Amino acid sequence: RRCELLSLTDFYPNMLKRKMHDVNMVKTECKGEPSIDFSNFEQAFRAKTTGEIIKAIIVYKLCSIDFLVNRNKELMSISRKIFGKKGFDYIMKSSFYGHFVAGESQEDIKSKLELMKKFGVGAILDYAVESDIPQKEPTPPLKTLEKIDELQFDIADVEKKFKRYQQLVDRRQRVVSARTYFYEGEEKCDENMEVFIKCIDKTGETSTNGFAAIKVTALGRPLMLLRLSQILNQTKYYFDVIAAENQNILSEKAIAEQYFLQGLHKLGVSMTPEEAKKIFKIIDTNNNGGIDIIEWKNFLTPQLQLSKIFRAKPTAEGKSGNDGFIYLSSPEVKEMEKMQDRLHCIVERAKEKNVRLMVDAEQTYFQPAISHMTLEAMRNFNKDSAIIFNTYQCYLKDTIPTLCLDMELSRREGFYFAAKVVRGAYMEQERFRAHSVGYSDPIHVSYEATNESYNNVLSLLLEEVRDRKANIMVATHNEASVLHAINTMKKFGIKPDDKTVFFGQLLGMCDVITYALGSAGYAAYKYVPYGPVEDVMPYLSRRAMENRSLMKGVIKERSMLWSELGRRFRNGALWHNPSLIANLK
Repeated sequence: RRCELLSLTDFYPNMLKRKMHDVNMVKTECKGEPSIDFSNFEQAFRAKTTGEIIKAIIVYKLCSIDFLVNRNKELMSISRKIFGKKGFDYIMKSSFYGHFVAGESQEDIKSKLELMKKFGVGAILDYAVESDIPQKEPTPPLKTLEKIDELQFDIADVEKKFKRYQQLVDRRQRVVSARTYFYEGEEKCDENMEVFIKCIDKTGETSTNGFAAIKVTALGRPLMLLRLSQILNQTKYYFDVIAAENQNILSEKAIAEQYFLQGLHKLGVSMTPEEAKKIFKIIDTNNNGGIDIIEWKNFLTPQLQLSKIFRAKPTAEGKSGNDGFIYLSSPEVKEMEKMQDRLHCIVERAKEKNVRLMVDAEQTYFQPAISHMTLEAMRNFNKDSAIIFNTYQCYLKDTIPTLCLDMELSRREGFYFAAKVVRGAYMEQERFRAHSVGYSDPIHVSYEATNESYNNVLSLLLEEVRDRKANIMVATHNEASVLHAINTMKKFGIKPDDKTVFFGQLLGMCDVITYALGSAGYAAYKYVPYGPVEDVMPYLSRRAMENRSLMKGVIKERSMLWSELGRRFRNGALWHNPSLIANLK
């Protein structure tokens, strides 16, 4: 499996050897007895009333019935018609909604957040309202982007990923555990921004070290992100083509000055030696005679200047240059700037309220643009502390090389690197799209390979926390990965109260992990959704399906819920009051 990580040699071959050696050392030295108990059911559920424990047992049982999960949308629709709004709301609050959602409004959830805080658990607030958009036409197609230009070079596998694929125009298809936003106009994007800001304000009021989560697809047109991602990957390809000419000249893969113009000509770009020398000097910021991938990517910002270099120019003989290069038009640049402005407004409020902001990862054909915008925000807002976090999906084969490049950028520019680490939420859709469109599968071949990738990423990031300015959100329901993070923290001398490493799980899931971490002094958080019953049905549908996919963990938690219920019955503690217990701590 390690060979799947070797794509990093495309960027920094020496760095890969050093990093993977460190990772293997950590694996060897961190083996041993678990340092935290995930089997203590009394501790895990002390924040729940007995009624909430019974509700959890019922919900988990219902989630194990395939018929109910597969037909959950139809069954909920029928229930609404039979029982009416009030009756339906009561049933949902007594079951799924009451288990997975904190309440209808920010005022409703206040007591829940305060109780969690008393038990050492913080909150990641999310307004979980979603639009019920018809599947046939979730977003109006834009004529100017219906066909994306193709390059005339051998990069078909790269370019196919960023084609607009009609069969997956509805991005909800084959996605279980992630929310999908659709473009409904610029005014709606402004409304989404205001919703995110309100979440940040509420988080700031209820927590001193709170988190909020956002999706960039809520802030602009997804097809713009597709376009931008295509440009970013195309430009990376240009670097590979030019750098391939002079790999033996420089110690790391880079573009030597004497080969820069030659490489541009190979790509079909018409440019004079004087023009090429001037541009080379601008990109080569450390003046070492070579352009590496970090410098190359940096020149993309803030408005993709690098892509404009490759615009077709007539040659001295009057022949046209290569017209296959893609760049943003002036209207598209303005649209991208609006999206960036919305993101920056949100981050500014987060910084003002001392709230950390996590930018969720999305599909691979959007992610280059999302990461690009997030890193730009990091450069601006993470100078004094870690405010904005980028998300890394460890089921992707290119996660480690991407992570290493981003960390290197933060080192060079001196800003705090902040990462949320997940396994990934779009596996079925990504594989279906790759097979249908005809590019290589971006996902690791097995769950075990994804686990190995996840733990390797944690080791690399924790080393960064130890040595430099970095923060991590370990977002996982996997006990083995949590233990790996804890043991690696001990190995590196990172203390729980340093508050540089955070752990996150969903509300209504994996209380065993969250409350054990909180009791041990670690920075433990619950992802806390809220919103009106009618409007969070898509979220509840995903939680039901996700619980079925995580059935091994659900069975264990359900068993522990029964054990705690039995303990309370035997000890005469059925009237257990979490608020009273918290106040006595």
